[in-house]
Amino acid sequence: MDLTHRPRRLRQDGVRGLVSETSLEPTDFIAPVFVDATTDERVPIESMPGHERVPIDEAVARVEEVLETGVEAVMLFGIPESKDPEGTRAWVEDGVVQEATRRVTAETDAYVITDVCLCEYTTHGHCGPLEEELRGEDHEHGPACDHDPTLTVDNDAALESLARTAVSHAEAGADMVAPSSMMDGMVGAIREGLDDEGYEHVPIMSYAAKYESAFYGPFRDAADGAPSFGDRRHYQMDPANSREALQEVRLDAEEGADVMMVKPALPYLDIVSAVRREFDHPVAAYNVSGEYAMLHAAAEKGWLDLEEVARESLLSIKRAGADLILTYFAEDVASEL
Repeated sequence: MDLTHRPRRLRQDGVRGLVSETSLEPTDFIAPVFVDATTDERVPIESMPGHERVPIDEAVARVEEVLETGVEAVMLFGIPESKDPEGTRAWVEDGVVQEATRRVTAETDAYVITDVCLCEYTTHGHCGPLEEELRGEDHEHGPACDHDPTLTVDNDAALESLARTAVSHAEAGADMVAPSSMMDGMVGAIREGLDDEGYEHVPIMSYAAKYESAFYGPFRDAADGAPSFGDRRHYQMDPANSREALQEVRLDAEEGADVMMVKPALPYLDIVSAVRREFDHPVAAYNVSGEYAMLHAAAEKGWLDLEEVARESLLSIKRAGADLILTYFAEDVASEL
């Protein structure tokens, strides 16, 4: 018996789709939405073609555009009207995310997830208050450039701020909160804060394995959240480490996280796969801004077919084990499915 062509028999048209092991659905995707309290018109994000910052008054219309493609979930990111060293605009009742959440949940059927972090709200661009007073700090414009770059976030102080922010999002109507700061104990602090205020039903999607990555550049442009000094390597994960990722996920699971996220996605598919094997929780992967931008740049050069590589990239993320994919390609790919 000649078995040479046995695998190829199932690659023919007609049967190929029937035996496909992985498929994409619009409901696999979460679409990021940037809401900007400093503008009254949509502002294109140059480094992320096809995406914009939208004013609060346009938040509902923007989400409705997402829903028309079949995507049902959005992640709201906020650019506040002002910043300070503590990031206090992150948790105020009239904050940009809080106001956008109230409007979107009242006027659409979207499942609303909110980003819980402080980097967009602090003058220094780090994910919480700093450990000590900075030399030469200008409280209006943030730290001067001549400080010690090893100074980092005060973890325990950040936990209180993150919990307050998550509760304020829940009060505004968020369906799920997603802490992204990589502070030790953040899930436990947020879970306790939500439960104490009667929001036991609000799940937490933790950025459980978030790497200190060079792929975040366009997002920092989009959300105006780049550090004004140093980097985030003291609290985000070393790209060289994989076993540490499982430890981080395990700690978040023990603290009450409901969904585990790996960020970025494509350079860390091994981590997505390992988390899927080791844990029963739903696994999310963030197909980040740099992954999006590099495919667009190559397509603009005529080197790649954007539609094909976008779809193939998202298939690889799902094949690796992701149940949910946060991606800037959400609308474009969903509309073609």
